[in-house]
Amino acid sequence: MPEATKIRAVKGTRDLLPPATGLWQRVEDEARRVFAAYHFGEIRTPVLEPADLFARSVGADTDIVTKEMYTFEDRDGERLALRPEATASVVRAYIEHGLFNQGRVNKLYYIGPMFRRERPQKGRYRQFYQIGAEVLGSEAPSIDAELLEMLVLLLDRLGLRGCRLLLNSVGDSHCRPEYVKVLRRALENMQGRLCADCQRRAATNPLRVLDCKVEADQPLIAKLPSILDHLCPECRAHFERLQAELGQRGVKYELAPRLVRGLDYYTRTAFEITSDVLGAQNAVLGGGRYDGLSELLGGPAAPGIGFAIGLDRLILAVEAVGQLKPQEGLAVYIAWLGEAALPPAIELATELRRADWSVELDYEPAKLKKSLGTASKLGARFTVIIGEGELASGRYQVKNMATGEQQEVPAARVGGYLQERIGSTFFARAEIGR
Repeated sequence: MPEATKIRAVKGTRDLLPPATGLWQRVEDEARRVFAAYHFGEIRTPVLEPADLFARSVGADTDIVTKEMYTFEDRDGERLALRPEATASVVRAYIEHGLFNQGRVNKLYYIGPMFRRERPQKGRYRQFYQIGAEVLGSEAPSIDAELLEMLVLLLDRLGLRGCRLLLNSVGDSHCRPEYVKVLRRALENMQGRLCADCQRRAATNPLRVLDCKVEADQPLIAKLPSILDHLCPECRAHFERLQAELGQRGVKYELAPRLVRGLDYYTRTAFEITSDVLGAQNAVLGGGRYDGLSELLGGPAAPGIGFAIGLDRLILAVEAVGQLKPQEGLAVYIAWLGEAALPPAIELATELRRADWSVELDYEPAKLKKSLGTASKLGARFTVIIGEGELASGRYQVKNMATGEQQEVPAARVGGYLQERIGSTFFARAEIGR
């Protein structure tokens, strides 16, 4: 029988394995804590959506829809897509479930996988992960300022100090069309000098030329008219109020007149946060306001603003800084010697686990030296040793794996002894062993 071919992960995807996932959990937990402080609730939307949702919201001419989105027809002939981003999904759910009828601003966050068929590179994958948040139901600049304040706090909690907040306004349906006309005329004078993608965008969506990442195009793009010089009075007032509020909150920012978001639904506020620890591709997150997206998807008027953090790249930045450590690993390994010691070892492990300790024991007999080697390899902080002598005396040996110190502890006091040395991870509902 021929040897079976190994099946590997799809190109552009990867497996996230322990202990690396411990850092992912720490980052996600910190995000949840910060979001809860600002009264955001979690939303979980399907990874599978109607393809038309993204064609209508993201834009039929965007690279995401034309080049990167995974689409297919199911057996009923419905055209479906793996979600390339989550804002459209959140707004779809907001409309479908009538959240606008609650009579208040809705603050929602999400954590999960997205899918785009991009060229794989460091920090960029075809299945990637995002942490994002959306605020629906208010166009107040104070909402924008609060969201940005929350982001700065989150990055600070993750140890990413010194990040740059880049800020712009991309206008609205009143002033942006006039700016696009000005931009289109300026681009006509550059015909043939920009990259192929920008030449196409100049005809289909001139604003997206400003989003070009081709280095050779940057001197030309720098000469294009600034949208900040073409804002209508309402958009200008909104942007000025936002800047004033950021100042009041102590949030530092830099104006970036060439900054636009890559998706068509954005209006007014646009922002990006970068970190030098990521090198040339230094963007950590981006977002902005999308006041007309709900109507575009068949819902009521519902001004909104949100952001998405590329979690894969955020992890790279957190690792580079090195201030946030993975969650605590194994607290206790239980080494049992002789068949009579296995039942009390299982009983102790069960009681410790019910008190929220991380505990491991093997079920195959092993000599003490091998058990201690296993405990060390697993990174256990303490090893509890139960053998014939310990069973006879009713006192277990507890070994500190870092210092080598070994203490004889009454069986009923093992939990309390460990709590005194490890601390708050133990929730003493009852003394272990009693």
